[in-house]
Amino acid sequence: MVLSVIAAAFILILPVELPDKTLFATLILATRFAPLPVFVGVGTAFAVQSAIAVTAGSLLSLLPPAVVSGVVAALFLVGAVLLWRSATDGPEDGGEAADEREQVPFLKAAAISFGVLFAAEWGDLSQLATAGLAARYDAPLSVFLGSWAALLVVSGLAVFLGKKLADRLPITLIRRVAAGLFLVFAVIAVVETVRAL
Repeated sequence: MVLSVIAAAFILILPVELPDKTLFATLILATRFAPLPVFVGVGTAFAVQSAIAVTAGSLLSLLPPAVVSGVVAALFLVGAVLLWRSATDGPEDGGEAADEREQVPFLKAAAISFGVLFAAEWGDLSQLATAGLAARYDAPLSVFLGSWAALLVVSGLAVFLGKKLADRLPITLIRRVAAGLFLVFAVIAVVETVRAL
């Protein structure tokens, strides 16, 4: 395990997920079901999605270094543009939450939460960033742990702090900071591409 890679993954993924649709989906689920099964289901979905992204990034790293850093630069540049453009949009509306939590068995609430977040996370910026980091660093376990830890922090905030958190987050600022981080990683990858040529 490489602590600097864990930290890089955590620092990159956390601000990307704060204004993301998955935060709001988790928040909606937490208003509908008991918090613990929602957290377990969401955390498991994030673990599987992070593992998929790390695997894809690790496979990408088998290509020549110039190709890898070029693809990583493109992924981060696309992410930076998408985040910057979305900064003026409000938070994604997940719909109206139910006024009261449904009384459903633990496993059913966890399974519903897993399904919703597993589907919502496909092609997400955090998944692209995780794949890019896995391709850039030769430390898949460290990328996985940093990415998953950031996703767990965000989902924990959504589940346990709920609506109070959503009303106070400066979504525009968070998206712009995340876009800046993506741009920094894109520039680093471009420099690595030029050096590899």
